[in-house]
Amino acid sequence: MQRALCYDAFAILHSGESKTPVYVAQRLNRASIADTGEKRTNKFFPDARLRSAERASLDDYKGSGFDRGHMAPAGDMPTAQAMAQSFSLANMVPQAPEHNRGVWAKSVEAATRKYASRATGDVYVITGPVYVPSIAESPSIGRGQVRVPNYLFKLVYDEQKGKAWAYWQENSDGSKASPPISYGELVERTGISFLPSVNDAAVLHK
Repeated sequence: MQRALCYDAFAILHSGESKTPVYVAQRLNRASIADTGEKRTNKFFPDARLRSAERASLDDYKGSGFDRGHMAPAGDMPTAQAMAQSFSLANMVPQAPEHNRGVWAKSVEAATRKYASRATGDVYVITGPVYVPSIAESPSIGRGQVRVPNYLFKLVYDEQKGKAWAYWQENSDGSKASPPISYGELVERTGISFLPSVNDAAVLHK
């Protein structure tokens, strides 16, 4: 039910159960951020590499009350082709509109870009949804039953400095900006060791 999908500027581990990413990985640095600024295409599309029974459709989101929330942000894309690819529905989760356009865009995505633009080396970013207590017990939208996550996270790892931290946000219109959590706390909450080659104890909080 899980499939890896590679794009020009990001990679996705996709879940056919939730019909959303498990997580999306990116590598950002000064050069890639300097190349951003491409015009948004806003042309959302289902990824044909996924079986129709395992992917979201445009109709699933229509009239749902949720945004098609990018996990790899359109604002991070360094080329026109990467920008177009970022609108794959495989890169989306149903996201509360005010959260998507407000605190997530300004306090999480923009803050991550700002950090990467100042970093001296590569910054690895992993973004994804969290379903509590499980995918099957989470609400859904559309005939395809695209699952709505309770939380969203964005892990930021500065390889050169050995620093990692994560943003953790409730997927609701009332979400407020909050301090990042540690990498260890993210692993505890998700049950996923995102940086298996890195000693948890050596990874510092922001």
